[in-house]
Amino acid sequence: MSFEIRLATREDEPAIQHVIRTVYEEYGWPWFPEGYHLDLYNIHQGYFEKGGSFWVGELDGEIIATTALEVFPPFPGETGLVTVDVALRGAGCDCSLERLYMLKEGRGKGYGAQLFQHTADHARSLGCKRMEIWSDKKLVDGHRLYEKVGAVLVGERLCHDPDQSPEWGLVLDL
Repeated sequence: MSFEIRLATREDEPAIQHVIRTVYEEYGWPWFPEGYHLDLYNIHQGYFEKGGSFWVGELDGEIIATTALEVFPPFPGETGLVTVDVALRGAGCDCSLERLYMLKEGRGKGYGAQLFQHTADHARSLGCKRMEIWSDKKLVDGHRLYEKVGAVLVGERLCHDPDQSPEWGLVLDL
């Protein structure tokens, strides 16, 4: 079995939506195609045009995972959380991990770690210094991965999604 990570294309958008929506259904979370999930219907506009990136993970040619990077000017502060445009954000962060999702058949095989490492390596190559990671509190395996690679828990917030899901906030010095 061969796992490959590659940049996503517009043609991948239906598969990207399928992967993330499947995980949402698994956890009982609602889907908002015209709001919170709008970025998945035009990844070029949502990520690439803003200096970010979006990748897919393929297992034997089938897309089973996603990950993305958002890049922005550094938030103020050196540690903890800061309020930016009424949202809590990681102090000093200049990028964020976005949309790291994996279908069940890919979990527990190290593919998530590969996706995360790929995203962090790309952030470093762009000169980013600190990555923020926000993750729903239900995604315990993801939290273990982030802490294993050195991310530090800095707080919690309610997500800006319509459900206001509780999230952990972590920061990783790159």
